[in-house]
Amino acid sequence: MNRLITLTTDFGLSDGFVGVMKGVILGINPRATIIDISHDISPQNVEQAAFVLANAYRFFPANSIHVVVVDPGVGSARRPMAAKIGETIFVAPDNGVLTQTISDQPSAVVHLNRPEYFLPQVSRTFHGRDIFAPVAAHLSLGVPIESLGDPIIDWVRLAANDATRRDNQIVGRVVHIDHFGNAITNIGEEFLTGIDRASLTIRVGENVLRGIASTYAAVAERAPLALISSSGNLEIAVRNGNAAEQLGIRWGDQVIVEAKSQGARKVV
Repeated sequence: MNRLITLTTDFGLSDGFVGVMKGVILGINPRATIIDISHDISPQNVEQAAFVLANAYRFFPANSIHVVVVDPGVGSARRPMAAKIGETIFVAPDNGVLTQTISDQPSAVVHLNRPEYFLPQVSRTFHGRDIFAPVAAHLSLGVPIESLGDPIIDWVRLAANDATRRDNQIVGRVVHIDHFGNAITNIGEEFLTGIDRASLTIRVGENVLRGIASTYAAVAERAPLALISSSGNLEIAVRNGNAAEQLGIRWGDQVIVEAKSQGARKVV
């Protein structure tokens, strides 16, 4: 057995942490296939990591092992955990980072507390190397998840921050800003069912955009627009530009979609 392993972290690529994790995995399973999802999660941003993973893991083979290390509580009392849904296994700190991926009832969730599957010495600051990487490697060799620790049912969930719709107004927020500066919201396309998209007003901060475009090319160069992203969520972008910089958008900003403007500054 040789299951694919993915890595998602906030480590960046300048310090060698990601390479060390891969070295640990390959030291245990030299035939392992390792894929990077992202190492550019904002430092300690558990919710962003949860969003990125939830929108990526479905495109991998069903028996993949997904390792997530965004871990502001490393070395504290927070538990390391693994969860299984179908054939897919997730390995991560128990801090809510798996909220969106194990929202369906998992078949197994365990507290990783069997040190024989860790490195011999476990530091207080690098569990990605000492716990999560070796656990993933052992899983890729066929070790069953149930052998890795005791079952748990009280894993941490992030507080619900779903978008809401009331009458003709939808309220959400920016949950991810990608490499291009596009602002992805938690307003899924399903919220727009039955609404004339061309007549909508989208407000974020002092900015107002009118209508939802079908492509980036629907507007002039450097012009802002709203459209549905590849993840199926409302996105605010600038054609061939950086929406976060140009419009002053930040992670967590409130986004309001409605039929009429409320007097904010018009940008489109």
